[in-house]
Amino acid sequence: MKGEIDMNCLFCNYDRSEIIAENELAFAILDRYPVNEGHTLIIPKRHFANFFEATRDEVIAIYSLMHEVKEMLDIQYEPTGYNVGINIGYDAGQTIMHLHVHLIPRYKGDVEDPRGGIRKLKDELVPYEG
Repeated sequence: MKGEIDMNCLFCNYDRSEIIAENELAFAILDRYPVNEGHTLIIPKRHFANFFEATRDEVIAIYSLMHEVKEMLDIQYEPTGYNVGINIGYDAGQTIMHLHVHLIPRYKGDVEDPRGGIRKLKDELVPYEG
């Protein structure tokens, strides 16, 4: 890994055999606890928690890798939509304090009414009234 790492961090010590795509500053893995089939995490190689701490080059690398992975998922799973999400901080739901971007494929019929996006993936999430 390039730059700072934390030997106690799950993502800094990830099994390289699980990487599905990679560039100089980021890598992608399938989420071990997927919300939907193909749920992928895009992770910078440098250890830091907050998206707003990312350098311009890291943001570009993450964005570029997200597009590359989307093309792979389009071929393998044929989703009909995507959710992209980042939890920043414990109070926003971040449980691993190493930045990671969720790329979640969505499928026609995976929920009865997809309005409200990610809120509809799990029953226990806040209902959407929009």
